[in-house]
Amino acid sequence: MSEEIVEDMLEEVAPQAAGDYLEIAQRYKAGEELTDEELDTIADVAISIFRSILSHFDAANSPIDEYEGDEGELILDVTAPDLAVLIGRHGRTLDALQVMFSLLVSRKLGFRYPVVVDVEGYKSRRQDKVASMAQSAAERAVRTHKSVSLPPMNAYERRLVHIALRGNDAVDTHSEGSDPDRHVVIVAR
Repeated sequence: MSEEIVEDMLEEVAPQAAGDYLEIAQRYKAGEELTDEELDTIADVAISIFRSILSHFDAANSPIDEYEGDEGELILDVTAPDLAVLIGRHGRTLDALQVMFSLLVSRKLGFRYPVVVDVEGYKSRRQDKVASMAQSAAERAVRTHKSVSLPPMNAYERRLVHIALRGNDAVDTHSEGSDPDRHVVIVAR
């Protein structure tokens, strides 16, 4: 997207200074459980922003599924023809979209709530693949008694590896290197 479009979108979602979402923000920051109505409000804001982004790809009316993720995050998954451009090579465009989208939602709400955007289930499929890769590498580390380095991954995918193996008492995980070559190392205990 061009810089002009991003600037226009930032203006559209001006921060809510002591505005509509202050009470929700205070409850969320205090660690209180949000009501279904408050969660619906957050979802409505996020979907509105997502539709605004999709309008630049002639996909504003595309169906968006919303559901809760394993870690309590709100996941918005859009399905429409010709949206592969939003995924990009190895999901890099989708990663960039996620960063911009999170910024826009946080700015509109006045606080950061975890909302994930997905296109045609790409992140869900990638999550399954990363978890499977982590399990295989952990088995190899235990079998060979050597550390196993996974290929470089973005922060989200490295986190998926750590989560996938946190219940495995036979291995430890840690990240090494610096971006874009940062990767997870799995070590047998």
